[in-house]
Amino acid sequence: MTPSSSVRQTLAANLRRERNRRGLSLSELSRLSRIGKATLSQLESATGNPTIETVFSLSRALDLPISDLLETDPSGSVTVVRAADTEVLSGEGVDLRPLRRIQTGGLIVEVYDQQVRTDGRQASLGHAGTEHTIVQSGQLDVEVDGHLTRLGPGDYIAFDASIPHGYAAPEGPVRSVLLLQYRTPRPRQDDDESAANAPH
Repeated sequence: MTPSSSVRQTLAANLRRERNRRGLSLSELSRLSRIGKATLSQLESATGNPTIETVFSLSRALDLPISDLLETDPSGSVTVVRAADTEVLSGEGVDLRPLRRIQTGGLIVEVYDQQVRTDGRQASLGHAGTEHTIVQSGQLDVEVDGHLTRLGPGDYIAFDASIPHGYAAPEGPVRSVLLLQYRTPRPRQDDDESAANAPH
């Protein structure tokens, strides 16, 4: 599935902002993320087609939550997310629908509807945060640092997402809820200095 133009535009704006905030060139970000410079240029101009692997690599390289790359600021006290209105981000073996970002008490939690395709395998070299997965239907194989665990409906697993891990659905499609939990990033020192030197 190809992400819509709104997802590409949001990612482009957020990626440019975060790269510039860190003072990174495209070449430096390419080295850190292991994504080609031409691909990064396409992503920043909203002409590329981001995959799960691409977004997770950028999240890891920039050390920030995935939602910082994919979401605009939400507003309102009641949130309803309709399946038909949600963008799907596809990878080698998984389709993710970002549902909600919750920030409270020094934590950020991202909520995703995760579908692992039959015989699909989604591997990650690791990224920031802690992953929590609750299986809704099907049999899900979760491999964390070389250790395999099979989960069925209602089963739950949590692990440090910086460790290499992967998901597979060897017996048919799997539907699960994925929660990514992060600590709220501390302000960078140069941000603190800018705030301290701002006119009052």
